[in-house]
Amino acid sequence: MGIILLIVVGGVLGWLASIIMRTDAQQGILLNIVVGIIGALLAGFLINPLIGGGNILAGDYSASALLVSFLGSVVLLAIVNMLRRGAMR
Repeated sequence: MGIILLIVVGGVLGWLASIIMRTDAQQGILLNIVVGIIGALLAGFLINPLIGGGNILAGDYSASALLVSFLGSVVLLAIVNMLRRGAMR
């Protein structure tokens, strides 16, 4: 049941991050899930040690863990957008 909840929460976080970064039209539900989960992983390794808090990959679905995972997803999309713009030039 934990993996299903991780996929659903990762999909929602990835979708919200894609709306914030205005890439929602370019990606489908599968990429939203991937962005959400990888963003949560990124946040778990980089942001959580700095500010503390939980991680959704560890099963912690508190408000702070969701916020940090969302920020990780936004940062991941920002990095991908920068790389795409650099490759198009």
